[in-house]
Amino acid sequence: MKAEKLAAIIDSDFYTGVPDSQLKALCNYLMGTYGIDPKHHIIAANEGNCVALAAGYHLATGKIPVVYMQNSGEGNIINPVASLLNDKVYGIPMVFIIGWRGEPGIPDEPQHIYQGSVTVKLLEDMGVPSFIIGKETTDEEVEAIMNQYRALLNKGKDVAFLVRKGAISYDGKIKYENENTMSREEIIRHIVIASGADPIVSTTGKASRELFEIREARGQGHQYDFLTVGSMGHSSSIALGVAIHKPGTRVWCIDGDGSVLMHMGSMAVLGSNATPNMVHVVINNGAHETVGGMPTVASAVDLVAIAKACGYPNAVSVADFHALDEQLELAKSRSQLSFIEVKCSIGARDDLGRPTTSPLENKKNFMGYLDTLK
Repeated sequence: MKAEKLAAIIDSDFYTGVPDSQLKALCNYLMGTYGIDPKHHIIAANEGNCVALAAGYHLATGKIPVVYMQNSGEGNIINPVASLLNDKVYGIPMVFIIGWRGEPGIPDEPQHIYQGSVTVKLLEDMGVPSFIIGKETTDEEVEAIMNQYRALLNKGKDVAFLVRKGAISYDGKIKYENENTMSREEIIRHIVIASGADPIVSTTGKASRELFEIREARGQGHQYDFLTVGSMGHSSSIALGVAIHKPGTRVWCIDGDGSVLMHMGSMAVLGSNATPNMVHVVINNGAHETVGGMPTVASAVDLVAIAKACGYPNAVSVADFHALDEQLELAKSRSQLSFIEVKCSIGARDDLGRPTTSPLENKKNFMGYLDTLK
């Protein structure tokens, strides 16, 4: 069905969410209709933030908000759905639109398989009824279920639409770009060269895919890298855990702006520990590029100032390869926690592949390599 038709049927004037590739058509429709407008459309840092924002909208207006997300975000909404929205607490109604990655019987990436299998059950456990929208679903079917949903919403309950791949379309063309000149893949190549044989923990999405392909192109093994294919926002904490327990080894984290924003509290923990053998590199293109390119707020956020306020003893931002190489070498030469923000363009190769090793193989190889380090 068309994204604009779904929006008309739901009939809400406030959307907040974290972009998802399954919902790219809806996200593009919202960007084409509202852009980023705090009155009507906010892309939040994580899905729990979305629920709280939507709750505030309902408290202020009495109207029904919509929260959109990938099903991987269900974990982030469990607490506010159970302890804020539930009709045994405040009874705050809202509509969830959830991209269903890892749907049983549909081939998908490893990180989506288990999440996909429990997606409906988690909603059921939270008391949230769901309706599945597929390519064959008619507008009339969605209208009928929404009419049923309204009775539940009026009682302070929450409802959900689960969206299968390709079920929603949008004919409008939205282009996402910025003025930065460095490509992420080339940035990662420079990091790989600078890091040598040091272990790297990389964030979810295209960054890990590019890191894998760079190792392949250089004829290197993959034991140096932990590819955080899921768990968005947690790669820096994984790297910190490694760095603390391998104090004689420099550990690098290749992070993204969307990932940093999703769980920014981790920066406070990193800074307070100030682990001297860790380098935290944040590649900032101001976009959720892996799922379609929709913007984050990172372009307007001073990540260096945040890092310094969190206790990082060294924090800089770079926008060209000369400055990047200089800062990578400085980070290698000191025994202090370092933070490097790298301004990055939006875009990736059309033929970018995916890791050919499984997550379990990745973990085994990485742990085996860490066993050889101090």
